[in-house]
Amino acid sequence: MESSDPEHSILLERPKEEIDRIQDWIRETVLNRMRKKGVVIGLSGGVDSSVCAALCVNSLGKERVLGLFMPEKDCKSETNDLGRLIASHLDITTITEDITPVLTSAGCYERRDDGIRMTIPEYGPDWMSKVVLPSILDSNRLSISNIVVRDPNGSDITKRMRTRSYLQVVAASNFKQRTRKMMEYYHGDRLNYAVVGTPNKLEYDLGFFVKNGDGAADIKPIGHLYKTQVYQIGELLGIPEKILSRPPTTDTYSLPQSQEEFYFSLPYDKMDIALHAYDNNYSEKKLGEILDVDEDTAGRIYLDIRNKKRMASFLHLPPQVPE
Repeated sequence: MESSDPEHSILLERPKEEIDRIQDWIRETVLNRMRKKGVVIGLSGGVDSSVCAALCVNSLGKERVLGLFMPEKDCKSETNDLGRLIASHLDITTITEDITPVLTSAGCYERRDDGIRMTIPEYGPDWMSKVVLPSILDSNRLSISNIVVRDPNGSDITKRMRTRSYLQVVAASNFKQRTRKMMEYYHGDRLNYAVVGTPNKLEYDLGFFVKNGDGAADIKPIGHLYKTQVYQIGELLGIPEKILSRPPTTDTYSLPQSQEEFYFSLPYDKMDIALHAYDNNYSEKKLGEILDVDEDTAGRIYLDIRNKKRMASFLHLPPQVPE
């Protein structure tokens, strides 16, 4: 049964109480249930990792929180700058682990480039790239990824990706998330610390994470919060404005890339509303009214959510063992 407009129910009614609840949960889970001495968290300069770090500092004390910077050659300088901003703001100890040598040795960049050349044979050294999806609001076509490359002269080429090309590019890029998680668990093991995962509800429910990569963690403090809610409590936690005003990015490919164009096909605030509406059985007509789109577009949004949830179900599965 449809009731209140989800646009008005996305925000937390009692955000300060929710902050206290999460912080109590972190303290109880890490110190008592897991018997760990503290937590290690990768800092990307984004709002999710910044909010998780602040929650952990408030729960455990700054001396029990270790922040990791894990840059590689495709990372933007802004990522490092904002990561250091939140670390300085929280006054926590940090370690930098440049993962470029590990990725190079594993063939991450070479395998990725080979995958790109399946679609764009002329792709070469010193070129830049990213994978993008069309916006659901601008297209009634199936969401099929394109590869965008930029040659050394600054000229862009965009082509629809072949399936083999897409799978190889994504598989190679996943080395980055899995290598970072390996570093987090190394430091977690040596310090007897728990590893913090930073996905929000939108990312967790719709599968925007790498299995055994950024999807792996001992605790996920904001996995139940919509991205909109993460920003809401981020303001109350005093997260620096430079971080709160930064558009969500992937920082995985060499060209600048938003989460919207890589995976969600909608701005996070609209996708939050759509996911909430979907989970609460709002009709396509109602969703269309809320987002100010026609019913056919609302139907495509729901179809995209269903497809993403289906793919996410595999990512959520633990290793399967015969009964």
